[in-house]
This record gives sequence, structure tokens and C-alpha cells, in this order.
Amino acid sequence: MKQTRRIALVMAPLLLSACALQTPPTAVSANPPAQWFTPVPDLPHQGSLTDLSQWWQAQGDPLLVELIAAAQAVSPSVATARSRIEQARASRVAAGAALLPSLDGLTNISRARSQPLIPAPASTGTTARAGLQTAWELDLWGGLRANRKAAQLRYEGAQAQWHDARVLVAAEVANQYYSQRNCEQLLVVARSDAASRAETNRLAALSAGAGFTAPATAALARASAAEGNSRATQQAALCELDIKALVALTALPEPDLRSKLALATVGIAQTATISIASVPAHALAQRPDVFNAQREVAAASAEVGNAEAARYPSLRLSGAVTANTFRSDGLRADFNTWSIGPLALSIPLLHGGRVDAEIKAAQARYEDAAASYRGRVRQAVREVEEALVNLQSTAARSDDARTAEQGYRAAFAGIQALYQNGLASLIELEDSRRSQLAAETALLSLQRERASAWVALYRAMGGGWTPALDSAAARP
Repeated sequence: MKQTRRIALVMAPLLLSACALQTPPTAVSANPPAQWFTPVPDLPHQGSLTDLSQWWQAQGDPLLVELIAAAQAVSPSVATARSRIEQARASRVAAGAALLPSLDGLTNISRARSQPLIPAPASTGTTARAGLQTAWELDLWGGLRANRKAAQLRYEGAQAQWHDARVLVAAEVANQYYSQRNCEQLLVVARSDAASRAETNRLAALSAGAGFTAPATAALARASAAEGNSRATQQAALCELDIKALVALTALPEPDLRSKLALATVGIAQTATISIASVPAHALAQRPDVFNAQREVAAASAEVGNAEAARYPSLRLSGAVTANTFRSDGLRADFNTWSIGPLALSIPLLHGGRVDAEIKAAQARYEDAAASYRGRVRQAVREVEEALVNLQSTAARSDDARTAEQGYRAAFAGIQALYQNGLASLIELEDSRRSQLAAETALLSLQRERASAWVALYRAMGGGWTPALDSAAARP
């Protein structure tokens, strides 16, 4: 009892000093704006709001959903994120185990020969020992608990990063798929233009052969036909490159992918829009990268506490239970032993500034995590605002682009009729053709730009992730 009281008297001031341990705040403010400064785009006619997690399915394009699933299954970034989940889970288990007593089995056997100083026969004996040994470090200052908390926070962050990797892959595949679909539409326009130019060249050649058209006019028609054919060839090559990129992203056999693309409807469908939280803070809460940055701040704070705990004494309790056997000259003796202790108190006195350096390093990591979190929030706000600006811009230009395309198409048809009747020059025809081609290309490019803006908004809004999302899907 006296020994127990002595230990209590020694430990009491140390336990009181533990209350003085201070750690940085586990959450820092990034001061996001109170509202979006770019208007949220209006719904299209008969449009409906769609949950982000089901947004791809709502596009009405099964091939796009299939390609995204295939790409996520083989993506190295998704595999890396899944590996980080397993690493974080293992670290969490190890950090939790440090709070519990350890138990080890031990056994040894030895044989020795002893020779007495007085004349007597030497004796040979065998000693065998088997038992259990335990040790437990009492977490007086919470350093081990802080380490476990940091591991848990990083495990949660790793799960969010896994979803973020999947969202990035989905956005990349969608952009590449939309690029390929748009390229096919542009190829149709380019080939139609090339065919029109070829027909004009044929008629100009016949007219020049009959002496009704100047050789310079025929040369212009040949140049225009060559230009149109070259543009179509170049566009076809771009479409081939898009297919190669999709093959690399999805790991699908190229013949299979080509068959799927040939059967799918050429076009960029946008049949559903995204529900956007009106308050930026609510929207940012759905970003897995922002969530992970928050967890890094809290984990860094816990690590500061773990480093601070190294300033104070550590208390370790050990014990053992052992069974012993001794054999010598036909005699055998068995005896068992048990022990509790020692209760070892280690007091840090002089470490050459190592503990202070580790505390400063932990505090620096905390400041870095806090700065990264604030930067991530600002970047997230920027991405959402930029996507909204692009959506607003493409919506505002859509009607003008369609009007321009229809007008230039009608103008070209009229001038082409005049040219075929000898009432317009080839130069006028080619000028009108270029205007029509530019208008058709601009309209298709605008559709592609709008699709990219929707994908960017999907990415900026976190792809439907929430902190409460079931993490079971992240497990292999």
C-alpha cells in the first residue's frame, strides 16, 4: 500500500500537467462565399433535376455508362486509391493495437555441465522454460489515442479519395466520348462539304473543257475540291485518335469498341440537369477532395498532440507467467513462476532537442494541411463558378448559332442555284460555302463545349459523393 501511495504521489502532478496539452484546432475556416455569383443555368424544356450519382444513367446513352464502368474497372488511379484505402486501414489497426496490451509466447531449452570445486562427479542438467509475457504502455497523455485518431481520419480521407478518383475517370471518359461523337458529326459535315466541292469541280471542269469557263475558274474549283478533301481526311484522322484514346481508357478491344460506336446514335445527349446547392458551403461539403483536405487538417492536429505527449514521462507495465522444468541425473524438478512488473516510469531528460524538433515539424505539417485545405476550397469554388459561366455562355449563344447556321445554309443553297444557272461566280459560291461550313462547325463545337461544361460541373460538384456514402463499395 505504501508503494502504491508513493507511485500515486509521483504521478499526480504529471497527470495534472497532461491537462495542459494543447493541440491546434481540428477544423479551420476557409471563408467560402455566401452565394454563387454566376446564375445557375435554367432547366431546358421539360428538363428534370437528377441526382449526381445517377447522372450518367439519366443521359439516355447506355454506351457511355458502359464505357465509364469499364474505365473505372481498369484505371490505375482508381486502383491506387483502393490500395491507399487498404494501407490506411492497416495503419488504423496498428495504431489501435498500440493502445492494447501485447502478449508474446516464449520458450527456451538449455543444457549445461557443472564441475564442483571439490572432488565430485560432474553433473549435466537440462533446463526447459515455456510461458507467456505481456507488456502494456499506459497512454497517460493521450499520445497513442491521438495517433489512432489521425489514422482513422486518414482512413476516412482515403475512402473519399477513392470516390474522387472514380469521378475523375468518369469525367475523362465522358469528355473523350463526347469528343469522339462530336468528331463523327464534324466528319459528316466535312465529307458533305468535300462532296459538294467535288461536284462543283466536276461541273467547272466540264464547262472549262467546253470553253464556257476560264481556266483560272477551273483551277479555283480544283483547289477548293482538294481543300475540302484534305479537311475531311484530317477530320477522319482526328476521329481515329479519339477511338484510340477510348481504347486506352477502357481497355476494351478496339474491334469491339468500334462495333459499339457504330451501333450507337451519333450525337451528344443531355437529357438531365444537375441539382446545385444554392449555398456554396453545402456544395463544397459534397466534394471528396475537400473532405479529404479537412481530414488531413484534423489528422495533423492529432499528430501535434502525439508529438507533445513525448515531452512527458511514459509508464509501462509488464508481466510474465512461466513454467520451468529441470532434469539432471535422472532427477526432475518442475516449478512455475509468475510476475507482475516492473512498473517502469521513463522520464525524458535530455534528447538533444529531438522532441522539440518533432513538435515543430508536426506544427509545420499542420499549417501546411490548413493552407492546402483553404486552397482546395478556393479551387473548388472557382471550378463551380467557371462551369456555371461556361453553361451560361453556351446557353446564351445556342439560339444565335442555330440561326446563323440556318441562314448560311439557306444563303449557300441560293447562291449555288444561281451559280448552276450562270448567275453567280465561283468566287461567290466558295465564299458562301466557307460561311456555311464555319457556321455548321461552330454549332457542333458549341454543343461539344456545352457538354464539356456539364461534365465540368459534375466534377466540380463532387460526382454525387456525400460524407455519409457507404464505403463498402470501396473495398475490393
